[in-house]
Amino acid sequence: MKKLLLTIAGLFAVGMSFTQAQTTDFNKWQVRLRGVAVIPTPSADIATIGGDVDINTKFIPELDFTYFFTKNIAAELILGTTKHNVNTTGSDLTAIGLGASEDVDLGSVWLLPPTLTAQYHFYPGKLVKPYVGAGVNYTIFYNVDEGNTVKGVEYKNKFGFATQIGTDINITDKFFLNVDAKYIFLKTDVDVDASNLAAGLAIPATVDINPFLVGVGIGYKF
Repeated sequence: MKKLLLTIAGLFAVGMSFTQAQTTDFNKWQVRLRGVAVIPTPSADIATIGGDVDINTKFIPELDFTYFFTKNIAAELILGTTKHNVNTTGSDLTAIGLGASEDVDLGSVWLLPPTLTAQYHFYPGKLVKPYVGAGVNYTIFYNVDEGNTVKGVEYKNKFGFATQIGTDINITDKFFLNVDAKYIFLKTDVDVDASNLAAGLAIPATVDINPFLVGVGIGYKF
């Protein structure tokens, strides 16, 4: 992660030096409003009861800002938050004196995943401007509702790596359509307090969330 941050910082520094060396013949800022499908591809390593994890897909509004250091090199920050329902699947509860194989409702949790990417923009023509990007994500878990099965659930905030591909499609000199896809490599540690089911029972788990974020929206250059 340290090497990744240093790489992104290096890209920004190069971008700034290029900006100082050339005239400003491009819009430095873009803002977009997207509708985004957040599609987790979860898996889990769950102690004691085993099984896997299921996290539902959500559709959310998302706002992002892009700053261009040069005509081609930019940085994008996305802002959005989403609520997901969580449950285990195929857990073996005989170890704690309950049913043989059941799903365990772990309630819901809100995710706030600000993501910063460094981008390279291509200009194959006047209408379409594709781009690729990579960067870092820091996901904050908040407003946890443990549901009606266990006593408590705790998620640890984590850094992750993000990749990105997309394109802007010009409508006018200032307005454009946008299609964007990101994949975030996100893993968190989860501690489940199930002492209401068996005395002193704690169930630690490592959960890979790894969401795809697929969005369509409209943007403005200035």
